[in-house]
Amino acid sequence: MSGSEWTAKGGTLSHKNACKEFGIPIDKLFEALKADKLQFKENYAHGNPYYRLLRSEVEVFAKDLLGDKGVEEQEIKHQLKSITREINSLKRKLSSLEKQKVKLLENI
Repeated sequence: MSGSEWTAKGGTLSHKNACKEFGIPIDKLFEALKADKLQFKENYAHGNPYYRLLRSEVEVFAKDLLGDKGVEEQEIKHQLKSITREINSLKRKLSSLEKQKVKLLENI
């Protein structure tokens, strides 16, 4: 693959995010890495190693492993989880702001 794919925004993802996002079992992913089915770069975050993978290759691998329908279902589940997380975050922020508002109104 071209070098620009490695530097493009959203062009890569970690091996852990690939498993979460595409529903790929970690052992199947490592088998593919050892068999050179997927390109990877080893990186470190706070001294801990992780593998950076090309998103396009992971998508193709997931479709081969799970089928088109399986990848679509996993993508929908991942999006729902992300939206739910964002909603909960906004609820917590709203609650905090409402408490601040009450304190300010008490001081008036």
